[in-house]
Parts: sequence; C-alpha cells; structure tokens
Amino acid sequence: MEDNLKILVVDDHQLMTEGIVGALKQISDNFEISFSNTCDQAFEHLQKATKSESFDILFTDLSFENTGEATLIDSGESLIKKVREHGISIKIGVITGHTETNRVFNVINNLNPDAYIIKNQCTKDELNFAIQQMKRNIPFYSYEIHQKIMRRNVVQIQMDEVAIQILK
Repeated sequence: MEDNLKILVVDDHQLMTEGIVGALKQISDNFEISFSNTCDQAFEHLQKATKSESFDILFTDLSFENTGEATLIDSGESLIKKVREHGISIKIGVITGHTETNRVFNVINNLNPDAYIIKNQCTKDELNFAIQQMKRNIPFYSYEIHQKIMRRNVVQIQMDEVAIQILK
C-alpha cells in the first residue's frame, strides 16, 4: 500500500461517516475516500473495484439500524465475512461503539480485523496510527480494547482443570 490509499468507510450514521472522512482527509490529501451507509452498498463497491483500482482499507461499524427485508448484509460482521469469503484482498478496520468483552473477543478471534477502534476514541491521530500499523501488517486495537483482550487472556490462563470443573 502506498500513501495514496483508497479507503471505504461504512457507517449508517451520517455524522460519524463525515467525522471519519474528515479525519482521514486531515491525515493525507492523497487518500481517495469513498463511503457508504449500508453494508450491501459497500459490498457492491468492493466487488466493482477492479484490481488496479481496488480498495486498500475498509473501515466499518458493526451495527446497522438501517436494514430492512431487502437487506442482504445486515451488519459489519456479515460484511467482513462476505469480504473474506469472496477473497477480496483488503485491510479491514472496525470502528464501533461496541466494547462488550465477549463481542470484542468474538469479533477479533473469528473475523480477525486488522484494527478495532472505539468510536469515542477515534481521533485523527488514532486513525493515522491505525493505518500505519495496518500498512505494516500489525494489528491495531484501541487502548480500551487492548486492555479487555489482555484481561480476558489472563482469566483464560488462570483457568486450570479444577476451576473448569467447579464452573461445570
């Protein structure tokens, strides 16, 4: 990935989308930024992109309220799964308000996003650092997310056979 990255931002809240796009524009004038407010539309953008003009980074929320009966992809998790299933080569960052430990853990372990950023911590500097880490193939997690993962791992390490039997 060069500095002139092609980025797709997906969020159903227009103000959030505008904020992320604005922060990305502050980071670099060379970014080509597109946005979508539905996962279906975002997936169409990704599929239509040719090899030479493919997107480098996808930033998506996890929850979408603007879904209906005709919606095929109703969440960020489903969008990420679909992207992976179709073998679309792209770095994926999650920008969400979801900080529930189990959800965070499941998203990270099952979908393996390149970044997980909390919306209320999503500043220009946070985004810039996340992008730099993603370019280096190093996962980036907001501080709060990193702490949750570390605490969860400590709990798992402390669970020996006796503790598991007690819980059962």
